[in-house]
Amino acid sequence: MPRPKTMPDEDVLAAALAILHVSGPEGLTFAALAGRTGLSASTLVQRFENKQTLLQRALLQAWDGLDRLTSELSAALPKTPEGAVDLLVGLSGDYGGIESYADGLRILREDLRDPVLRARGVLWRDALAKALDERVGGRSGQIDGTGLLMASHWQGALLWWSFDPQVSVADFVRQSLNRFVSMLALDTFAPRGS
Repeated sequence: MPRPKTMPDEDVLAAALAILHVSGPEGLTFAALAGRTGLSASTLVQRFENKQTLLQRALLQAWDGLDRLTSELSAALPKTPEGAVDLLVGLSGDYGGIESYADGLRILREDLRDPVLRARGVLWRDALAKALDERVGGRSGQIDGTGLLMASHWQGALLWWSFDPQVSVADFVRQSLNRFVSMLALDTFAPRGS
């Protein structure tokens, strides 16, 4: 069967990301990507120059997907605390089971090593915090940083779930975030004496 002569970068980068999820960063080689896409390794080297560029571009495309999903969920969900919970549960859906979550942590390590990818993470953090602030912000409607606090709680809930994944990640996250929202409603986070 002849090799394909062309394939859009988006498809090649999706294949690279699939390799990353299965084999980790060490497994992403031009030879492995050639085997997965049918393109020659030399064509891939011409297109992406080196493994670091390939890795970075694949992860930037993954960030693009996360940005899109966050925007879609934010546009579709009500600006209520329940909408905030649904947004974060929706973002948790791609984690899958414990093996998939653990493999994702190997990829996150690569995001943390690269300043360009770290900057992308900061942009997403800010967009997510804003979307959450719009749903759980201060009573006066002012943005007060509660969204970032809720996002931090969500990330912690994902980590705690990973140690004892007895229920689905979505169920665990929803229960944890509902408790968080209940505490907000009770002013649990208000400074003492105010």
